[in-house]
Amino acid sequence: MSTLEDKILGEKLHYYCSSSSEDDGNDSGDSDKECNDVKYTDNTAQYDAPSYSEWDGTSSNTGPKGVIKDWQRYKQLETEKRESQEKERLQLINKLSLTCRSTLDEEKEKLNETDPELANLLTDEFLLEYQKQRMKEMLAKTEKLCFGRVIDLENTDQFLQAIDGEDKSVIIIVHIYEDNVSGCEAMNGCLISLAEEYPYIKFCKILGSIAGLSKQFKKFGVPTLLVYKNGQVIGNFIHVTDHLGVDFYSSDVEAFLIEHGILADKNCRPLIVLKNDNRISDSE
Repeated sequence: MSTLEDKILGEKLHYYCSSSSEDDGNDSGDSDKECNDVKYTDNTAQYDAPSYSEWDGTSSNTGPKGVIKDWQRYKQLETEKRESQEKERLQLINKLSLTCRSTLDEEKEKLNETDPELANLLTDEFLLEYQKQRMKEMLAKTEKLCFGRVIDLENTDQFLQAIDGEDKSVIIIVHIYEDNVSGCEAMNGCLISLAEEYPYIKFCKILGSIAGLSKQFKKFGVPTLLVYKNGQVIGNFIHVTDHLGVDFYSSDVEAFLIEHGILADKNCRPLIVLKNDNRISDSE
């Protein structure tokens, strides 16, 4: 073994033999002996192979087609979500916006929710069409009930027949008059003119003596206008000269009857009726 002094002097150590080399040789021999004593067997180590389950037809790793399908599904869900959000946004805008809706609009909306069929029947187009159809039916019916003149009743039977035997929709105006009484002759002339202007109104006249009225009534009650409809009295105007005076015209009588709701104002008549009247007058 070299000392510090030998290292400093630079002496060569490989010319010397050391007992440590012998010790190393003994150690290597012992290790070889121990290796020879080791016995290997086939059962000392066993390899456990992994177990595999049967394939169920699916795989977590998809190919190009699977990726495309997943992308299409994603876009579909995204579109549905966007449409749902847009719908909710519009509903919120309509709810929060200030509108000028009337009570009628709200009732129509409620009716649309509760009874859609009835709401469709109450639309403006349907009502207008129904009105036209109904007016045509009424006009077709009134064409059959056209008079255009003053009917002279000669007895009480004709008087009763003129009222009870007429259609329920016809208005009957009966003038009770007496000869040589002021206002009666003027009223007869006015009714002749009105009968031509209102051909769907039945104008009649009868003497008070034929109707069986008292002398007092024949003297102070005439001229009298009695208005009937459906067999019922709807107007009773005694001694009309108290309202019109002794000298009057057909326009005065017309205004008087319109004021009391017996005649319809021509200015308020529907356009379809006016067209039909013009058509009838042209055909005549």
